[in-house]
Amino acid sequence: QVQLVESGGGLVQGGGSLRLSCASSGRTFSTYTMAWFRQAPGKEREFVGSISRSGGNTYYKDSVKGRFTISRDNAKNTVYLQMNSLKPEDTAVYYCAAGQITTMSTLARRYDYWGQGTQVTVSS
Repeated sequence: QVQLVESGGGLVQGGGSLRLSCASSGRTFSTYTMAWFRQAPGKEREFVGSISRSGGNTYYKDSVKGRFTISRDNAKNTVYLQMNSLKPEDTAVYYCAAGQITTMSTLARRYDYWGQGTQVTVSS
């Protein structure tokens, strides 16, 4: 069983930055592909980005490329989402997810464990 706990959300002005963290319990963190998803009010949950087990590969939703960066520290069992140049349309609850998959899937159903989410609100 893996437990994921996100932190770092908050209110920020447009153009600002936030860094989300997702801490994982257990000793097998490095065996999981990690991803970030988000869900805005009235919308479906959507893929934001993912990172391979080693951290050597990342993949992003087109609209966040160049603004968001995912990284991980396997020694600390933590994955990060650095968000720069934030826009009001980035407002959502952000979730981290873990999956024992070898591909960096964009599909939520491929991920086995989820955090409780952290709210990010970007004002205009």
